[in-house]
Amino acid sequence: MNQLGFLPFVCISVQVVKHLEPFRLSLEKLKEVSTRLRKDMIRGLGKHTHHRAAVKMLPTFVRATPDGTEKGDFLALDLGGTNFRVLHVRVMEEEQKMVKMDSQLCAIPQEIMLGTGEQLFDHIAACLSEFLDSQNLKGQTLPMGFTFSFPCEQKEIDKSILIRWTKGFNCSGVEGEDVVKLLKEAIHRRGDYDISSVAMVNDTVGTMMSCGYRDQTCEIGMIIGTGTNACYMEEMKNVKRVEGEDGQMCINTEWGGFGDDGSLEDILTEFDKVVDRTSINPGVHTFEKMISGMYLGEIVRLVLMKLTEKKLLFKGEVSEALRTKETFETKFISMIEEPDSGLENAKKILTELGLTWDLVDARVVRLVCETISSRSARLCAAALATIVDRIRANRGLPHLKTTVGVDGTVYKKHPKMQLSMHFLAPDCKIKFLVSEDGSGKGAAMVTAVAHSLSKHPHCMMVPPLCFIVRND
Repeated sequence: MNQLGFLPFVCISVQVVKHLEPFRLSLEKLKEVSTRLRKDMIRGLGKHTHHRAAVKMLPTFVRATPDGTEKGDFLALDLGGTNFRVLHVRVMEEEQKMVKMDSQLCAIPQEIMLGTGEQLFDHIAACLSEFLDSQNLKGQTLPMGFTFSFPCEQKEIDKSILIRWTKGFNCSGVEGEDVVKLLKEAIHRRGDYDISSVAMVNDTVGTMMSCGYRDQTCEIGMIIGTGTNACYMEEMKNVKRVEGEDGQMCINTEWGGFGDDGSLEDILTEFDKVVDRTSINPGVHTFEKMISGMYLGEIVRLVLMKLTEKKLLFKGEVSEALRTKETFETKFISMIEEPDSGLENAKKILTELGLTWDLVDARVVRLVCETISSRSARLCAAALATIVDRIRANRGLPHLKTTVGVDGTVYKKHPKMQLSMHFLAPDCKIKFLVSEDGSGKGAAMVTAVAHSLSKHPHCMMVPPLCFIVRND
């Protein structure tokens, strides 16, 4: 420290703040973003406009949220990668809770991931059979939910076409086919147990439904983790792509695609553009790339690189690790933002990245992390405010009180978005409820609600076996 004491840090901070300014969105700008999303949502719901909408607003055919009377035993299947999870869930009306009775993991070998569709679904059916045996459930025909983590186009509640394989899967004979039909055929080939019907739903709906059982005011589901998405209960009269005027239907917004038509160009920074250009899917999922966990760490790394090149960090010396794509993990952001241990965490992380740092550097890195995560939180708040205010307006209410079911590590680690909601949706009082296993218990709850509806044919639009789909 020289005779000017802390002045060098103040000067560097002013220059750093200037470089971070594009990430700082005013309340007015956030309201503009909300207005743009509202227009895109209307376009996505339209019968003749949805095909060119960046926000797809997909009908899910789920017509009700839990009312607390659901009960019984249900199965849930969760295929999210190289492991396949099977669960037995019991819903107890008297105690108003869901209990995971047991679960089992089945590995999916590489040869099956790259084999035929018949091999894959036979393997899934075999895993389910083994689990039913272990639980002494073979003699029962239980409703079941299935989380299927691949992009599908839903034609009906029980008909969903696989668009493309992702995550290292490339089973032949499945793309362009109805996965519900393939699952049923595999189970029928075995002949040792049976199922009734299958409903396909997005995993965001599972988040909403798992929270909706605990809080019947929950009518929005939101995921902010590796990716991001939201769903909500829309009035049927506004869902122009589906016949019918009465009641409600859950809409899977697919809001990660917001901005894919260029509508967010004015708030994209140079760093956002690099992240998009170097991603595996340039030009798509614009909104997701600005707020979700898969990309936040890389945005921070690019900012730190720029500041170092400008000699505002690390005496202008860049380590090989900092030069390398995706070495700054998103989890580092929340570690560095920790109120008590953040600076110490920053020092350890910077050392691990091979950087020569001082206290000023650690503080600047923390400021960068706070700025990037705050933008993510505020953009997410603007999008959520759009949905809650739409629900309020749909019902002609001066004020709306509702609950949002949320899941995802980014939300859990960065709850700043709650602070922005008051200003962006002043006529709405929002409670946040963290989901407990949306892909497992949530799938079971979708099935439980469908099972209840099946007892009332006049409102039955969802059959009693559910298949949850993530459009990753």
